[in-house]
Amino acid sequence: MANQNEAHDKRWAVISLASIPLIMTLGNSMLIPILPLMEKELDISKLQSSYIITMYSIVAIFFIPLAGFLSDRFGRKKVIIPSLILTGLGGLVAGWASNVMDDPYLMIIVGRILQGIGASGAAPIVLPLVGDMFRDDKEASTTLGIIETSNTVGKVLSPILGAVLAAFIWFLPFYSIPVFCAVSILMVGFLVKNKGGEEEHTSFKKYWGFAKDTLKEHGKWLCAVFIIGAILMFILFGFLFYLSSILEDKYDYKGVWKGVLLAIPLLALSIASFIAGRKIKDNLKIMKWVTFIGIILTGGSVAVIPFMDHPVYLLSIFLICGSGIGMSLPCMDALITESLEKNVRGVITSIYSAMRFIGVAAGPPVIAIMMKGNIIWMVSLLTVFALGAGLLAYRNINP
Repeated sequence: MANQNEAHDKRWAVISLASIPLIMTLGNSMLIPILPLMEKELDISKLQSSYIITMYSIVAIFFIPLAGFLSDRFGRKKVIIPSLILTGLGGLVAGWASNVMDDPYLMIIVGRILQGIGASGAAPIVLPLVGDMFRDDKEASTTLGIIETSNTVGKVLSPILGAVLAAFIWFLPFYSIPVFCAVSILMVGFLVKNKGGEEEHTSFKKYWGFAKDTLKEHGKWLCAVFIIGAILMFILFGFLFYLSSILEDKYDYKGVWKGVLLAIPLLALSIASFIAGRKIKDNLKIMKWVTFIGIILTGGSVAVIPFMDHPVYLLSIFLICGSGIGMSLPCMDALITESLEKNVRGVITSIYSAMRFIGVAAGPPVIAIMMKGNIIWMVSLLTVFALGAGLLAYRNINP
């Protein structure tokens, strides 16, 4: 009976934790399909609209390492819950500005900055918390697959939800964030139990000493994982920005219908992520090769973008691209959490999360600039990045 109760509690704890990356993804990705609408409502350029996505991620990059340190020292929940509150507040600021101000663009950016700070202390802390909760490597890998799937499910739901909400009022997606955050706060607060001994009152200097020692010992494969994570997020969010713009500007797909079209290839990403998390278990060699194959699929798909000018073709290419990225992400999560000691998980996963946010931040503005020129340059950049990531996975990840 005690074992049944413990399993039940863990199941609800996992669901609660999975709500965090889901909400963080919704808070960012559901704005992508409505960026063209925002450009018209706010009278801004494509590059300016890309900053609405980018500022969220840039701020998170700088605050993630601090959040990792605080979570290691004072406890995961004590960082996650205030971060969710701040994320919700950022949504309120952006929504309020859009509703009452004549020129709300700058205040929307302020709201997005607040959301980015909140995001830095929420989603990245989930990975080390999973490592704390599950001592069995197979169980941890499966849970990380669920967490990464939740992240990708957010990407599937986000274009549809963003389009549906914007169909009522264009700035309604901003106001939805506080509601989602409130649900997650309640779930984490009541269903995720604090583990005894979680807090380790380590000084900041000693903490970074642990990190330096870890990077010295595992630096070759860790740096490879960090760079691969950044590249995959760059490709994903760059391709999403490109596809959202092309579907509306060139093929005249708008609103909910465009959201549904964007969700189809993202669903493939979610399914691939879930299957990979279930299959890799605790086998580090399988993690390496699944990551490598996923990257090759990603690179091969973006390389053939210019071959045909049709929305179904583009969506099919993105479906393959998303599947490749979905295969790779849970493997890299598991490589980090299952190969490192608890006292450095927070800082190392925070660096990894920061690198992924760099990719998210860079993708939309770089693609917005490159869309002004010949598409071959954009495709070449994405393909070269993917090939570089594949080479890193092949040569540097040696579990």
